[in-house]
Amino acid sequence: MLNSAPGWNASCIWTLRRFLIEMKREELDAILNGMLDSAGERASDLVFVVGKPPQIEHDGQLNALELDGPDSVLQPAHIQQMADLLMQDNDRLRDDFANNGSCDGSYALDTRARFRVNIYKQNGQQAIVMRRLESKVPSLAELKLPPVFYEMIKEKTGIIFLTGGTGTGKTTTLAAMLNELNQTQKIHIVTLEDPIEFLHAQQVATFSQRELGKDFPNFAVGLRAALRQAPKVILVGEIRDRESMEIALTASETGHLVFSTLHTINAGQTVHRILGMFVKDEEKQVRERLAETLRYVVSQRLVSKIGGGRLLVTEIMGSSLRTREALIYGEGENRTFLEIIEAGDINGWHSFDQSLIKAYESGSITDETAIIYATHKTKMRRDIDMSKKLRSSRLEEASGLQMEPSNATTVVN
Repeated sequence: MLNSAPGWNASCIWTLRRFLIEMKREELDAILNGMLDSAGERASDLVFVVGKPPQIEHDGQLNALELDGPDSVLQPAHIQQMADLLMQDNDRLRDDFANNGSCDGSYALDTRARFRVNIYKQNGQQAIVMRRLESKVPSLAELKLPPVFYEMIKEKTGIIFLTGGTGTGKTTTLAAMLNELNQTQKIHIVTLEDPIEFLHAQQVATFSQRELGKDFPNFAVGLRAALRQAPKVILVGEIRDRESMEIALTASETGHLVFSTLHTINAGQTVHRILGMFVKDEEKQVRERLAETLRYVVSQRLVSKIGGGRLLVTEIMGSSLRTREALIYGEGENRTFLEIIEAGDINGWHSFDQSLIKAYESGSITDETAIIYATHKTKMRRDIDMSKKLRSSRLEEASGLQMEPSNATTVVN
């Protein structure tokens, strides 16, 4: 449970009771401010589900706010009024919710915070998750990303995928890459986002940031239009269907650098997901197009860090002769994406397991965490055992040196 900020209990319960009568935006803002006050800067998600108190996630843990009294948990009417305020008069959001059972939007809490909002149905009732968006655009250095990321942004054409599950920091990494371009290259960058998460200031580059529903109706239409807007770089927040993937590949073939995300867990699954968007008869052509255009696949995970917080671990695959062969002919004996990645360390490529063992050896994560998140757990156990033996051997050698007598006499011939 999270500790409540001073006055939070009374004001929250009062506002929850007001929900049942009529809720106004200022009352919603008061609740959101109170929740942020109680959790501090590490809050990532605000969760509102019937039958539970308001909840906040930070460092990967979901915690309920401490509330007293019969109105301490949310009722259907609370969620309904929140959803009405968050959707406002946006017909697209209301249609999406009615037709699909969920909708995505955004919400600004004055100048303090912005949120990506998902309103959805669960068990016949409404629920809401509000993802807090960072206001400051991060840099590659601040995120401590590997040096290979600086090589990625030097690409002039092709497509780069950032992949991983929801909440693994894909958008944050992309923002840092675009921020580096913004400070170093005189180019036009067009972004297609749902919603706009990081607002990039106009610096060396020129930014046109477009939001789904406000500035374009769907990603396929937005992508087609982007090709006529003279960009050098195009960011597609997420490629969700065959049509969008087809246009993104075309853009990468016609002199543009395209960044996008997919909800896949590694390079191999990313390739299979792309191929799965097309019919079987198109597979050979799509493989050849990917071999020509795919520059990098970066996959991300967040793992528990010693001392609290979470650590970013990555898998990175770039383009090489072996990569292109695997893309064209498929994986086979001695030609898997994992083997290609682990053999590409000279280029800054690495697998998740290589990232995990490095994090373990640096003291950032426990051996248990490394094994839990490892792709090949048996091999990870062997690597950890070997690391422990080497560490023990070094300690014994150091201890032996310290035990030598300090008053030994040196004889000079």
